[in-house]
Amino acid sequence: QVQLVESGGASVQAGESLRLSCVVQGINFPNTKINWFHQAPDSQRELVASITNGGTATYEDSVKGRFTISRDNAKNTAYLQMTNLKAEDTGVYYCNVNYYTIYHWGQGTQVTVSS
Repeated sequence: QVQLVESGGASVQAGESLRLSCVVQGINFPNTKINWFHQAPDSQRELVASITNGGTATYEDSVKGRFTISRDNAKNTAYLQMTNLKAEDTGVYYCNVNYYTIYHWGQGTQVTVSS
């Protein structure tokens, strides 16, 4: 059974940093691309960062230079390091995998940034 569990969300002030974690079970983690999505209040879920099995990272323009995605294959864990947080980063962050054509999601972790 595929399971994703996010953690690390918190309420912070603008300019501060957070590191989100996503533990994934039930898949061949080292060979799977991992995605982080952001869902702002009353908005659709949007892709903010991805990391391939080879470690290549891509980012949505608004987070480039502020967010860093990484992975630890030994721990089946992906991370999203977020720095210089802004009010518009507020929302729920989800990790996601597409495994054998099926999309799997975690329950999300809440990030609230106060300006």
